[in-house]
Amino acid sequence: MAEGGTNTQVTAVTAVDLTAFTAALASLPAAATEKENIDRLRLLEELKAVCAGAEVRETVALEATRSQAEQARGVPARRRCRGLAGEVALARRESPWCGTRWLGEARTLSTDLPHTLAALSRGAIPESRALLVVRETAHLSPEQRRQVDARLAGRIGQMGDRELVSTTRAHAQSLDPRSSADRARAEESDRYVTIATASESMVQLSALLPTVQGIAAWKALGQAATTLHQAGQTDGRTRAQIAADLFVQRLTGQETATAVPVEVHLVMTDTALLGGSADAAPTSDGPAWLVGHGPIPARLARDLLDPAHDGPTGRARAWIRRLYTAPETGQLVAMDSRRRLFPAKLRRMVILRDDTCRTPWCDAPIRHVDHAKPHATGGETSYGNGSGLCERCNQVKENPGWVHAATPDHLTITTPTGHTHTRSTPPLLRGHPPDRGDPHSRLEHHLTGWIDLQWLPHAS
Repeated sequence: MAEGGTNTQVTAVTAVDLTAFTAALASLPAAATEKENIDRLRLLEELKAVCAGAEVRETVALEATRSQAEQARGVPARRRCRGLAGEVALARRESPWCGTRWLGEARTLSTDLPHTLAALSRGAIPESRALLVVRETAHLSPEQRRQVDARLAGRIGQMGDRELVSTTRAHAQSLDPRSSADRARAEESDRYVTIATASESMVQLSALLPTVQGIAAWKALGQAATTLHQAGQTDGRTRAQIAADLFVQRLTGQETATAVPVEVHLVMTDTALLGGSADAAPTSDGPAWLVGHGPIPARLARDLLDPAHDGPTGRARAWIRRLYTAPETGQLVAMDSRRRLFPAKLRRMVILRDDTCRTPWCDAPIRHVDHAKPHATGGETSYGNGSGLCERCNQVKENPGWVHAATPDHLTITTPTGHTHTRSTPPLLRGHPPDRGDPHSRLEHHLTGWIDLQWLPHAS
């Protein structure tokens, strides 16, 4: 940066130059003084923002170049740049959904929010703050966005997240009050419920609801919990625990929160399954794995299966299927089929192996088990050629220039630009040390129990 804030002209910077700079920065030793530590923290934060601004320019340039190339090949306008968001996501090591969102955000920053982009590019605001402006002006016309952007230009670097959101929202409402009101009403169509792993034994079930409905639901649970608490019907539970139990009861229609019939898949080693009593020393078999959610302690998994267990999770009935894994990798043994569609057991094996969408960094739930090499071009309906994918990733791979190559050990994706991204298949049970060939611990195969749990009501 030159004196007076004028950008120094930088020319002929290649990917090789950026790679060398990144390597040098990665090996930079920490500063020797506290003052220098603080100076570097500020500079490194600014550098992250400057890089984000550069990413915006690269993303917009990529989209323009791809669109022009496809136009020259006669691709209809509505079909241009299909799959590009997936390429961007892989390059940024994010999920495809994040790639789609980033593509639109970069386009908006570049065309409609020049002052915000300038602040980002000189390191005055972090990327997250620039994206708040994009979000809060999304319902405005391009001209209105530019007006809000100009109004924010003088103070955007001095505002925190909350002040920036409220200020941006106020300007947007003053420029187009009708659109803001329409947006508020239209947002009701965006309501949804989602689930995420919160800890080893807990998930977080969240709902995005219209304001009035959300407040009404919250107050109803709170009032019911307070009534039971005041009446002494607590069974040793806190008010918060009562509200959580009421939440489950009212959603499922069950008389008790623990009477919810649901099937889940739990993977654990045979020795962990048959582990000692609660007072025994912990086994070395590592955690169990709740398919699609992650690890839980083996002791908790045994509690779920214990007919005598009567804790907050209730009692369970279990069916045990034996699975065999290779001792060196911990991966499932393959199986295949000549059928076009994946049969139920083979599909279940693929889902169990991949856990979540197999695309690198996606993490979305598996919706489709499909052929990595298409069946139409000779791809087998086999364990090795099968991949568990979310709906978006399965659609993206059908676009021209995308190639998936799979084995039981890994999936390699090649994008239209020739870049490759590989995800190795994890062991069936994460958290277990690999078999290094110790003759005392090595088995011909490791036996694991795949347990289908069905929660049952408490015995009367």
